[in-house]
Amino acid sequence: MDTPYGSAPLPVWERPEPQPRAAPVPLSRAKIAATAIRLADAHGLDGLSVRKIAKELGVGPMRLYDYVINRSELLDLMVDAVYAQIAEAGQHSEWRATVLAIVHRTRDAALDHEWFADLLGGRPQMGPHALAVGESTAAALSQAPGVRTIDDLQRALGALNAFVVGALRREITERRTTRSTGTDVSDWQAALGPYLTRMLDTGRYPTVARLVIDGAHLDAGETFHRNLTTILDGITSHPHP
Repeated sequence: MDTPYGSAPLPVWERPEPQPRAAPVPLSRAKIAATAIRLADAHGLDGLSVRKIAKELGVGPMRLYDYVINRSELLDLMVDAVYAQIAEAGQHSEWRATVLAIVHRTRDAALDHEWFADLLGGRPQMGPHALAVGESTAAALSQAPGVRTIDDLQRALGALNAFVVGALRREITERRTTRSTGTDVSDWQAALGPYLTRMLDTGRYPTVARLVIDGAHLDAGETFHRNLTTILDGITSHPHP
């Protein structure tokens, strides 16, 4: 494919599947992506390799390169397969309900496939299912009362995406830390209790003291929903000049 930047291969989405071969194990990009997702769910992206995927499929590693040129294309296929699950949230009659459904479905997907959160917020995802989710989200936000121009829509999408990426990465990081250390938030706070008490007793951190003493350990799902609705409330209000 000729582009303004020179010749480039067609994206994986536009290249036809290789012709079937007389081999004992039939392959497809969907099958390769599904296998890669299972491995990444179990071992993370660091444990993912073409060799391991090929072994899991019972084929030689070189056969996979008939379907994906490199690791980046493999990750693209994996991410778009997850976006296919998110796309099932569908459209609702009211814009806010559509956005809530999509974002909560995104959180569910990230909790099921923790590696997915690692790939959010980087380069734009251009697979067909990712584009479908992006279209549904943008179309819904464009109907919000405070979104009147294309600039408003860009800012609204930016604010929403920043929240989603940040919230999901933090939640996933906490889950991983709990697993790797065997210590949850309560255990960690108890271990640091004597030190924190000494520091708070100095009186230099009164607001932190209120948070520690009076604050409850909030449920992650409820907190995510409340913060999401706060973002949407801000989008709904008319922008200041």
